[in-house]
Amino acid sequence: MFNRQFFILSLIFFTLIIYLSGCSTVFLPDQPKAEQGILDLTQWQFEKDGVIKLDGQWEFYWNQLLESHQLKNSGIAMTGYISVPGTWNHYNVDHKELSGNGFATYRLRFITEADERLGLKIPRVFTSYKLYINGEQIASAGTVGSSRETMTPQYLPQIALFEPQPGENEIIIQVANYFHRSGGLSEALILGNEKQITGLRDRSVAYELFLFGSLIIIGIYHITLFFFIKKDKAPLYFGLFCSLIGIRTLLVGESFFIYLFPDFSWEAAQKFQTLAFYLGVPLIIMFFNSLFPEDFQAKITKIINWVGAGFACLVLLTPARIFTIFNPAFQLFVFIVIIYTIVNFIRIIRRKEKNGRLIILGGIALAIASLNDIAFSSIWLNDHSAPLLRNIVRTGNLSSVGQLIFVLLNSLELARKFAHALVEREKMTAQLQEINLNLDKLVHKRTKALEEYREQIENQKAELEKVNKALQVLSLKDPLTDLWNRRHYDRTIQLEWNRSLRHKYPLALMMIDIDNFKAYNDCYGHKAGDECLVKVAQTTQEFFRRASDLVVRYGGEEFVVIMPGLGKDEAVNMAQLLRKAIEELHIPHKHSSVSPWVTVSIGVTSTIPDMKGSPQQLFLAVDKALYEAKAAGRNQVKYLPMQPAEETDQGDSPGDRSQ
Repeated sequence: MFNRQFFILSLIFFTLIIYLSGCSTVFLPDQPKAEQGILDLTQWQFEKDGVIKLDGQWEFYWNQLLESHQLKNSGIAMTGYISVPGTWNHYNVDHKELSGNGFATYRLRFITEADERLGLKIPRVFTSYKLYINGEQIASAGTVGSSRETMTPQYLPQIALFEPQPGENEIIIQVANYFHRSGGLSEALILGNEKQITGLRDRSVAYELFLFGSLIIIGIYHITLFFFIKKDKAPLYFGLFCSLIGIRTLLVGESFFIYLFPDFSWEAAQKFQTLAFYLGVPLIIMFFNSLFPEDFQAKITKIINWVGAGFACLVLLTPARIFTIFNPAFQLFVFIVIIYTIVNFIRIIRRKEKNGRLIILGGIALAIASLNDIAFSSIWLNDHSAPLLRNIVRTGNLSSVGQLIFVLLNSLELARKFAHALVEREKMTAQLQEINLNLDKLVHKRTKALEEYREQIENQKAELEKVNKALQVLSLKDPLTDLWNRRHYDRTIQLEWNRSLRHKYPLALMMIDIDNFKAYNDCYGHKAGDECLVKVAQTTQEFFRRASDLVVRYGGEEFVVIMPGLGKDEAVNMAQLLRKAIEELHIPHKHSSVSPWVTVSIGVTSTIPDMKGSPQQLFLAVDKALYEAKAAGRNQVKYLPMQPAEETDQGDSPGDRSQ
């Protein structure tokens, strides 16, 4: 199926190329040709037979610029006959081949019975000329001269209308060239009636303007597309290629740009149209490389780019008479590139890839058109007048036609991709609409699930906070007595000190130690010792019920009570009451040295904090007071005020209170 479709498309577009290659006019296959400078058109009817090419043998006068009255002088020697179309390169004069530089006169006499106004369609001439008909100058391009200094080159295809005379008519063309590698009449002159020639000119100009507009618009479109999709460089290469070929269209063929601006530099025009050719090849290969990277290898693409850049530099740095010498070398290089491209296309076709079929077909059309142009401007066709090749290649500048076909097919491929993307989008839209129908249910379901998750998270968060608080409390609580531990004391004493310092009220500290507790443990055991500690702790905790009071198990059998706001008398009174309450618990202690019951010794201190004191000094004072209570016989309360820092440092350290 693929091969059949591809064959049909190929047949259609190749037929289109062949048609467009001769779209300017249709020539009968058996047109008469000039022989020995004479063309007999007595049997030619322009209305019926159409226009005619003035091909054949023209009289040739080398190194002579002659007019009609001079040629009537029998003393003028003709160099010989030369084939038109064709350049004078390699023409033998005195057993020497001519180069492209020089000047000469061409002469053709044609015999006609036409009684209507006729016209000549004059192609580009290398590279300046004057044209006379029956002794009257009717057209010119540039300045004809006998040296490089006296001539001015110009490409100016044009038409010239004239009134023929019955019988023999004379065409004389003076040609001079010192700026191009080839000189002479490389393309055919066309003769017809006024309507035919003007129509031919108008159709050619309209066609080339159509090509120019189409290629420029498509080129700008693809370059703009690249700026929106910069990851894909294919539109950039393709857009630049279209723009180059489009602008080149105005400088070749009918040279409409030169018609509008006749004083435009011939050298600049020649450079630009050659640069478009030299740079167009790397651009189109980079385009194919971006589309088919597996087939158009990066290394070969780089080589083609470097060769194109090298020839482009040659054009920029040298005049036309030098860089045109290298045109055949680049044409051979392009021929190799075209073969390489066609081989890659065949490889892609064999893989039966769905994408890029139209691009490949357009590339083949462009390759055929380019081969036609290479052959048309080659030295084999122009300098050696190859009859077989000239019968096959009848017109040049088909690269614009091939480019247009290539552009159209590439646009069709782009449209196919957009259509495919549109279909996919419609499918996605249908799926989204189906999803939207159930969106409310889905949202409600998801919202309910999220609410449940949120409640679970909130519950877990609350539980976690409780656990954290419990852990925090556990880290600050004594596990045996459930009193605050020493860590909590260290935090609280500093806070209470600072608060009392701000408000200038007293801060009292009480330190309690169970008398002869080691002997109690040794006698009754550690379990009984733990029970004793718990009872003493509970009694102490119940005794201090103010919110600001803090009872702490400081370590072992020692307890500390922080009493904010109590002075000396109040603190000592509380200590005496606590001592009696613990003794009245009647916890047996037969190894006590002071009572048959468990008793405690208590140290007390109180102070109004100032900037010179510290919680550490307060603790040292209560610790020393406890030491004195135990030293005085135990089961009693001792009070000591807080000493200044220097006195505290010089005082005695508390002794062992473990007994």
